[in-house]
Amino acid sequence: MTSTTRIPRTEIKGIYGGLIKMVMRKMIGRVPESAETLWNHPAVFKDMMKFGGRTAKWDKLDRNLATFATMAAAAEIGCSFCLDFGYFTAHNKGLDEAKAREIPRWRESDVFTPLERQVLEYTEAMCQTSPTVTDEMSAALREELGTPALIELTAKVAFMNLSARSNVALGIHSEEYATSCGLRPLAAPKP
Repeated sequence: MTSTTRIPRTEIKGIYGGLIKMVMRKMIGRVPESAETLWNHPAVFKDMMKFGGRTAKWDKLDRNLATFATMAAAAEIGCSFCLDFGYFTAHNKGLDEAKAREIPRWRESDVFTPLERQVLEYTEAMCQTSPTVTDEMSAALREELGTPALIELTAKVAFMNLSARSNVALGIHSEEYATSCGLRPLAAPKP
């Protein structure tokens, strides 16, 4: 088992590991290298997957907005795995993949609505160290989306921060999911 990550991959074993591999193969066609890397600490892997799965079930925020926000967080942090996987997932869920493709250059793109731009700006502000979210950003989104959706947006972006920063630190990179299903390459921001 070769590895391009900073932590060597390990075989996912055991009854729970077998179930995990079966589910991953069914959902995405293979077991990601990132899963084999994180399996070095099964409890962390399980808890992150469990929480990630729960965030996917939340329903107060429009699914396209949620996808755009998590992809924008991944782009801001520099997690190629998360960005590629988000694009792949948008395609598989029948979401607006043309807009998802434009996330890496959302400020330059003309495909986003004013509300989508507000969500992306808020997301980017959350990803800064220290966060640069303003009262005005929060108030505008609360007015547009409602309090539950703003809380959901915030939590989804925060979870993506955890995932993306972990992946970047561990050297986990894109596994070309979008390419494997024939999607056009993600748009690149202008230098």
